[in-house]
Amino acid sequence: MTKIVLTHAVEDVERWLGFKKERADAIGAMGGSNVVDHVAADGSKNVAISADVADPEAIKAGLASPPPELAAAMKRHGVIPPVSAHIEK
Repeated sequence: MTKIVLTHAVEDVERWLGFKKERADAIGAMGGSNVVDHVAADGSKNVAISADVADPEAIKAGLASPPPELAAAMKRHGVIPPVSAHIEK
């Protein structure tokens, strides 16, 4: 498994945190596990998600061109693009 970290801004951190299970399920559907949410220590609206993935390219492809249900979830969660992917090396 490879560790991936996704970073992006959100409209409201508390609202984003309220969708933790839905977010973990969406990442799980793309092959991710051990999904962990992180918030910026400086109090900004920047967040990160870390996960273990078998196929980092599948996650990157899903985020580059999200299917309608994922795009709707991202909007509901208050995600502000772009989403940057960082891959363990």
